[in-house]
Parts: sequence; structure tokens; C-alpha cells
Amino acid sequence: MTKERIYLFDTTLRDGQQTPGIDFSVEDKIAIASMLDEFGMDYVEGGYPGANPTDTEFFTKKRTQKASFVAFGMTKRAGISASNDPGLTALLAAKSDAICLVAKSWDYHVKVALGCSNEENLENIRASVEAVVASGREAMVDCEHFFDGYKANPAYAIACAKTALEAGARWVVLCDTNGGTQPPEIREIVSAVIASGVPGANLGIHAHNDTGQAVANSLAAVEAGVRQVQGTLNGIGERCGNANLVTLIATLALKETYSERFETTIDADKLQELTTLAHAFDELLNRSPDPQAPYVGASAFATKAGIHASALLKDPRTYEHVAPESVGNLRKVMVSDQGGKANFINALKRRGITVSKDDPRLDKLIEIVKEREATGYAYEGADASFTLLASRILGTVPDFFHVESFRVMVERRFDANGNLKTVSEAVVKVIVDGEVMMSVAEGHGPVNALDLALRKDLGKFQSEIADLELADYKVRILNGGTGAITRVLIESTDRTGARWWTVGVSDNIIDASFQALMDSIVYKLLKNRDRVGLIAAE
Repeated sequence: MTKERIYLFDTTLRDGQQTPGIDFSVEDKIAIASMLDEFGMDYVEGGYPGANPTDTEFFTKKRTQKASFVAFGMTKRAGISASNDPGLTALLAAKSDAICLVAKSWDYHVKVALGCSNEENLENIRASVEAVVASGREAMVDCEHFFDGYKANPAYAIACAKTALEAGARWVVLCDTNGGTQPPEIREIVSAVIASGVPGANLGIHAHNDTGQAVANSLAAVEAGVRQVQGTLNGIGERCGNANLVTLIATLALKETYSERFETTIDADKLQELTTLAHAFDELLNRSPDPQAPYVGASAFATKAGIHASALLKDPRTYEHVAPESVGNLRKVMVSDQGGKANFINALKRRGITVSKDDPRLDKLIEIVKEREATGYAYEGADASFTLLASRILGTVPDFFHVESFRVMVERRFDANGNLKTVSEAVVKVIVDGEVMMSVAEGHGPVNALDLALRKDLGKFQSEIADLELADYKVRILNGGTGAITRVLIESTDRTGARWWTVGVSDNIIDASFQALMDSIVYKLLKNRDRVGLIAAE
């Protein structure tokens, strides 16, 4: 039987940005778009160009290689032609493959929010979609408040959907904007829309999680016929969040009721990267991953001692609904078995490092990683540090330079004009090919000063790190008190556009930062030699 295709639409960078406490920078957006693109999403919605400087800058170039890059914005306003509407003009100027227009589909909102007639709203939808199609981009329409609108005036809600389709929209997305619709209602209303003449192959679902059923509502819509599913990484979003794409992807792939009928772009190999994707995203947000998240949480396959653990040791299927390895996770009670090893082997393989499951060095790597993670390291969000650690244990890493010592001083004083200033100064002593070099630098804070001093003179390697830039720096306190353990995560980039993350952990924030800085530089030097991932073959 030929399987039907379900298209995955990620709106982490647009709707997910509405999450309280989350404010993506352009650099954040570039990094996340790359993660989503590499993982295999069909669509990556980047934001609302013209609405704020960050999104406008983000859309000055296409940010995905394989996924369709989507710009989001409103339909034109009533009384203004599509060509003269400033919002639509900004949207059409964005460097995107597709444009998603949000349109009112509840007559109550048309009257109260837009202040125009129902007919004018339909004309706004038609003209806006036609303008997108004329620009050569794929058009899609988010029918805002569709389910509430349908319950109030089914004929008008369907008219909005039909107008978008007839104007040339590839996708008409039915939105549960308030998040209060229940799965049986979703199934019934989607079926009615399809019966009215809007094919399921052109329908999408956009669910919010206000009753904790965004995933269930999305699956109910799929069962009723929609073929595009929208959501966000780890379910972030305004209020209670959006449908969690991580959960949806795993469920569609691993649950027979869906997998025997449907397929997505995410194959079995990519699915094994799901846990890494979810955790890396949380680390980028500088927050701890939810240990009880379905499929990818640290506790998703954890079982305490007792009859459950005993049964698991005999046959994992007794208390596991899917194999943890299928999503790149681990079962906690069997960390030393072949399942645990297989996970590490796959993680190394994805980095270009080949190692036999019988290699004793692999056991050593697993032991060290588990010891380090117990003290606070998080390698899911620090791919470069993990690669370096694995390379050092499984092979060799050149000793490019050696830091003999460093010192950081912070002075708070009044300057000659009586203004209070805080000055940070760092001194680093580095040995390169037996030659000792001492560098001093002042910076905006102790970590910046340390970074400048460390990279001020690396002898013959200095020119190689000229294009190395620190794109982001995140600090997380892992336990309470002034003597708390601190984890530092650093994101680095260079002129090739490559990005990598390194981690350091210590009860001293400067020491933790220095560990991450060192790893970043060594990784860069290896990268310059195309040696990343090849060391273990020696």
C-alpha cells in the first residue's frame, strides 16, 4: 500500500517566539533554522518580516538549504490594493520560498478586529494570495480562529478556506488559535471542510495546547484528512504552547496506526537524532530539558529498581512502548548493555568517527561521558566538545598549544571624571612549540578579557583563528548558593558559516568559561585541517 505523505511545518521561529521569556536574536534564528533544516523539516517558518528589526534582518537572505523557508504576515488591509499595502509589500520583499498569510475566518473577528465586511475580508484573502502566487512563491493561508469561527458561522469559515484555495493557495491551514477545541470536534469539523470541497491534500492543522491536547488534536486532524502538521520544537509557544513537533514526529513514525498509512521526510536514521535535537534546542534556550518529555526526556525510559526494572532486564518490551534507541534516547536501568553502546556508536558515526562495539576505548568514552554528565556537562548542546572528547579517547588530537596559566582581575573604580567604572583585565601564558608567550587584554567583563587575551597571540596558529567569532555565551547555575556549580555554553562561528558549541563546567564561572573557550579554539584548528571526525581512524 502506498503511504500518504504528511508535511512537517515548523513555526518555532515565528509562533514559538511568542513564548514568555524567549526572545531570539538573529544569530539564534540562524542557528535554529540550520538545526531544523538539517534534521529534515519540510517547512521552516522564520518570522514576520517588516514587523521587527530582527525578523527583517533574518529575511535578507534565505536561511535554509533543503527546507522551504517561509515568511509570515497578514493579508492586505481593506480599502487598499495589494500592490499598495505596506505590510504585504514587505512580505513580498523577503527572501523566502513560501509566504504564509494569516487571515480572519471568524466573522466576529472580521467585524471587531478588522472593522470591515465579510465580503471585504474574502477579497483581502483572494487578492493577497494572488499577489503571492504572482511573485513566484508558494502561498499558504493560516485561517485564524477557524474552529471557533466554524462553530459560530460554518458557511463563512468554509468560504474563507475556499477563497484561499481558489486564489491559488497550496495550503489552507485550520488554526485552533485559542486552543480550546477538543479532538472529536477537530475530527468532525475537518471532515466537514473536506466534504465541502477543500481537499485534505491542501489542508493543514495548527493546534495550541491550552487544554493539553495540541498533539491529540493534530493527530485527530490527520486522521480526518489533513496532510500538513504545524508545530514547534518541544512545544514552545504563547500561553501553554503549540503542538510539540518532537512528539508528533516520533508518534507518526513509530506508532503503527499512523506509520502503516503515512510517511514523513524523517527516516529511521534521522529519527535517532530526535533526542539530540530536542536537548540541543533547550540548551540554546539556556533551559533544562524536561526530563519527562515524551520520547526524548531523560526519564522517558527510566525505571527504578523493582519488578519493572527486573522485567526490563528480561525483555525491554515489557515496560517500553518503543525502543529508546529509535529516538536516540537511553533506558536508564540498562546503561551498560548493547543498547547504550549502540547509541554512542550512532552518535559517533554521525560525526564521522567509526569505532567497533568491542573496542575497549568505547567503554572508556561511555564511562567518562556518564561521569561528566553527572557533574553537570551537557554534550547534547555542545557537539564540538563531545567530538573533541571522543577524538582524544578514541585516537589523538594534536597538541597545538598549551596554556600554562591564566589570571583575571576585576577592578571597580572611579575614573578621572568621577564616573564609576568596572575594568576587567586578563593575563594568559601560552606555550606554542616550546616558546612561551604572555598576552594581556582588557575586555567588557572577565570572560571577554580572557577570550581576547587567549586569542591575542597563538604564534603560528594566530592567522588560523582570525575569523573565529564567539556568537553566543550562556551561563546556567546548576545548583543553589554562591558556591554553585556553573555550566557555560559557548557558540562559535567562522567565515565559512559553520557553527559549533562547546561546554565547560566548574564551581568557578571563569574556569568553566575558559574550558569552553579552549575547546572552541582547538575545534577550529582541527576543522581547518579537515580533521574533525577523522582522528579515530588513525
